Amino acid sequence: MDKARVKLTSTSPEKLDELSDEVIETSKEYNAAVSGPVPLPTDRLTIPVRKTPDGEGASTFETWEMRVHKRIIDVSDSERALRQIMRVHVPEGVNIEVELIE
Repeated sequence: MDKARVKLTSTSPEKLDELSDEVIETSKEYNAAVSGPVPLPTDRLTIPVRKTPDGEGASTFETWEMRVHKRIIDVSDSERALRQIMRVHVPEGVNIEVELIE
């Protein structure tokens, strides 16, 4: 194992930035080399919805949008740091994925 890649995704960029700062601080406490957070392009999911459900009247549409923000953090090979990263409190609405890369 050369490094671990931590992928964070959320619809709230504020929660995402707080968690990425906490992961970086935890890694630096155990002298692990950290690179990131690298912001990835934001996914924009749009759904057009017709305003009148019965089909009568003018065909007007509303558009709903959900944005998914992503960050990547690379942490060097430090077993103690990775154990502490696994114990970090993850807020509701944030997904975290840890991948080991050789």
